[in-house]
Amino acid sequence: MTLKLLVSRRLPDAVMAEAATRFEVTHRPGGGPMSHEECITALSEQDMVIPTLGDGFSAEVFAGVPTPRCKLLANFGVGYNHIDVEAAAAAGVAVTNTPGAVTDATADIAMTLILMTARRAGEGERIVRAGKWLGWKPTQMLGMHVTGKTVAIIGMGRIGQAIARRCHFGFGCRIVYANRSSKSLDFPAEQMSLERAMSAADIVVIALSGGPGTYHFIGAGALAAMPPHAMVINISRGDVIDEAALITALQAGQIAGAGLDVYEFEPEVPEALIAMENVTLLPHLGTAALEVREAMGRMALANVIACAEGQALPNPV
Repeated sequence: MTLKLLVSRRLPDAVMAEAATRFEVTHRPGGGPMSHEECITALSEQDMVIPTLGDGFSAEVFAGVPTPRCKLLANFGVGYNHIDVEAAAAAGVAVTNTPGAVTDATADIAMTLILMTARRAGEGERIVRAGKWLGWKPTQMLGMHVTGKTVAIIGMGRIGQAIARRCHFGFGCRIVYANRSSKSLDFPAEQMSLERAMSAADIVVIALSGGPGTYHFIGAGALAAMPPHAMVINISRGDVIDEAALITALQAGQIAGAGLDVYEFEPEVPEALIAMENVTLLPHLGTAALEVREAMGRMALANVIACAEGQALPNPV
């Protein structure tokens, strides 16, 4: 019997074609996250599911399906804070993710945000597109020179390390970091408390995993520790930063700017952030490159195949 696989949002064609050779594949139309009812139906009717960002497999969903048919949620993405892993385990449903495949692409987006925010690139492009550029002058749109600055990495995992390498080796930056444990690194870096790291930095990069343990990890107190010329970059999960506190800090001139690829209530972006020229806003582009999304899809599919064959899962969470 061919096993049933639900893909919550259509993946790149090559991945979908590969999946169709092994499974009875269904994918949902549209691009939005699964509803509560869709999650319940998926657990009841599918053998395996490839969910992704925002597909809320919560404790309440699992409570609605005491004996799920589904045996695996092979998450498409490294972050899985939309899945209650404990509730899944209690229901006999394994959860996997796609670490490694996303590291370099996400680090590249962090560098994009650093450079765009520091050098006011978004603001400058808007001026040009609006026909308001009056020509070059020595004091035109002066921003922060990134080379040689101190960068604080908050969360020195795979992605945090990839960002730090780019900053250190590419831009000669001093690296400090806050992390639950010390790391053996191939570049110089000083571990500090969260407050010390943020107070020492010209640029703060948030690279924490999402979930209850990091919800609003960066709040008003942490932002208050930053120097007024510093900027904060977030490529992790939107709710790792208290968005209201961030807006307050920016509006008060407490910090100089922000670069965001993720938002607390995405796809909703507060009008207050949109209105600020010193904030760079991207539409969650962290892994948005075809070869990266294909690699993520194949990694998710490898976990599905292992589950179907009764083998050890390559990427359990």
